[in-house]
Amino acid sequence: MESQATVNYADGRFQPVIDKCEGCGRIVENETAKFCRSYVNPQAKWKLGFCNFATHAKPEISVVKIRVNPLKAAKRASKRK
Repeated sequence: MESQATVNYADGRFQPVIDKCEGCGRIVENETAKFCRSYVNPQAKWKLGFCNFATHAKPEISVVKIRVNPLKAAKRASKRK
C-alpha cells in the first residue's frame, strides 16, 4: 500500500516542497525529493503568506483593543430605545 503512494508522488503531479514547508508533519520523503501529502502544489499554498495545512507553524492572531468614548456610547444606547 505504501509503495503505491510513493509511485503517486513520483509520477509528476506532485510538486516538491519549498523551504517554508520544512518541519511540517505532512511531508513524505521519496528517493528524489520531499512532497506534501495534503496538497499537490505546496508553493501555491504559501503564496498568500500562510499554508493552512502547515503543522509546524501557527498563524499569529493580534487582538486590537478599541477605545470607546463613554459619552458617545451612552448617546447611541439611548437612541436605540
